[in-house]
Amino acid sequence: MSTPQAGTTKKRMFSSNDYLAPLPIPTGRKPSDVLNIIWRKNEVFLDIGNYSIGSAVMVMWPTLMLFLAMSFFTRNLDSDFSQDILILGSVIIGVPTLFLIQGLFRAVPLPVRFNRQRREVCVPREDGEYWIVPWETVTAAATQQSSVSQAGKATMGLLVIGFENPDPLAEEDNKHFSLGFNCGGGTTAMALWECMRSYMEVGPEAAPEAAALNSGANLRYYIDYMKDKAKERGWFLTLLWEGVFGVFIFNAPLATYLQRKKLYPPPDLPYPDIIEWSKPLSPEQWAKRSPELEEAIAKREAELAVQSKDAA
Repeated sequence: MSTPQAGTTKKRMFSSNDYLAPLPIPTGRKPSDVLNIIWRKNEVFLDIGNYSIGSAVMVMWPTLMLFLAMSFFTRNLDSDFSQDILILGSVIIGVPTLFLIQGLFRAVPLPVRFNRQRREVCVPREDGEYWIVPWETVTAAATQQSSVSQAGKATMGLLVIGFENPDPLAEEDNKHFSLGFNCGGGTTAMALWECMRSYMEVGPEAAPEAAALNSGANLRYYIDYMKDKAKERGWFLTLLWEGVFGVFIFNAPLATYLQRKKLYPPPDLPYPDIIEWSKPLSPEQWAKRSPELEEAIAKREAELAVQSKDAA
């Protein structure tokens, strides 16, 4: 499948695509795990997961609060209308809630594993199948789509990471696989991609630490989180945003609890061959960058150095 060269940007009137790989050259952005997709990190591999039941709660909860507020403030004006609002809200929220409950009883999808010593990626598929994909063939793009309405301009974006089945005899519907992360696209998507790229090309110390999933699901985590935020911006803003908006508008404690409950501990890859594949190698056995990637990285780093100098 033909893929634009990394570093290429294609813009249209209401969309923009930034192509980040292949080859995985620096984006110039600092790695930032804005969605807590890093589930496990060590000297050999990085596990990336795409499970966001907590995000679903934080999207649905404001809608629920909106209908409840509308019903509450109209109860004395028109009781029938107030009741109709509750019924409408139940219908709109009911179906997504059923899907959410169903998701709580389903197994968490296995993570994609990036092995920096072998410079390969293990991509779990259905029915116990998995692919071993060369790192330098992985594709990545930051996409943004804009729409304009009476409410103004709305922009949505994704980081899309694609993998190709290394089996040349694979059926057409089993040749490609992609992960999409709702991070807003643009520079945010680049920062998320840098978590993986920096780990593979720079080292474990360049990537953010894994989300603290092993601490389990409890209220203590949310209290500690608020204390850390209070050190950054003071208790007033912390209680206003994390306490009022976070609890009543988005129900962050419930979202955090469900997310951590399902990911405690994060799932591991159960395949015997991959367990062996994930073991450390001696440094002399480590795979090396291709000459093409070495050249592309050197060229990109020179461009970033010039940009940084001009900005200064």
